[in-house]
Amino acid sequence: MDDNDKGSQQHQDPVAEVGQDAAMSVGPAPLMPAMTEEERQELQVELLRVEDEIQTLSQVLAVKERQLADIKRKLGVTPLNELKQNFTKTWQEVTTSSAYKRTSETLSHAGLKATAAFSNMSLAINRKLEDVRNAPTFKSFEEKVGTWKNKMSPSEMDAGEQMIVPDAEAQHQDTPTTLDTPLH
Repeated sequence: MDDNDKGSQQHQDPVAEVGQDAAMSVGPAPLMPAMTEEERQELQVELLRVEDEIQTLSQVLAVKERQLADIKRKLGVTPLNELKQNFTKTWQEVTTSSAYKRTSETLSHAGLKATAAFSNMSLAINRKLEDVRNAPTFKSFEEKVGTWKNKMSPSEMDAGEQMIVPDAEAQHQDTPTTLDTPLH
C-alpha cells in the first residue's frame, strides 16, 4: 500500500466524538490490507498515548472547574446572579443584532400604518354616519321621533295641558282620569 492510499484511508475514518472511547466510536474496522506487525505496534502505542492525553486533559479540566467554582464562591457569584448576567448579556446581544433592529423597524412601520388605517377607517365611518344623518329618510324619521317624543314627554307640555291617564275604575265609568284627579 502506498502513501496516497494510506492518506485517503485516514480521511475517510469517522472522527471520535468528545467523551467516547476512540476504539468504540470507529466501529468495526474496515477491511484493510494486511498490516505489518511494526505498523500495528505503532498504532497501539499512538492509541495509548492519545487515551492518556484525554485522561490528563479531563483531570486538568476537573481541577479548573473546581478552581472556577471556588473563585465564584469567594466573589459571591451565585447561580442566580450568573443567570441574570447571562440573560442581560444575551438580551443586549439580541437587541443590538441587525435582525432585531430590522424586525423592530418593520414592526414600528407596521404600527404606524395600522394607526393610519384605523384613523382613516374612523373618518370614513364618521362621514358615512353623517351622510346617513343628512339623508332625507333619516331626517323624516328624526322629525317623527321628535314629534312623538314631544307628545309623550310631560316636561314639554304646557302648564295648562293635562296628561290623561287611564284609571281602572274610570274605564268602567267612561270618564277620563287626569293627573290633577287623585287616583283611587
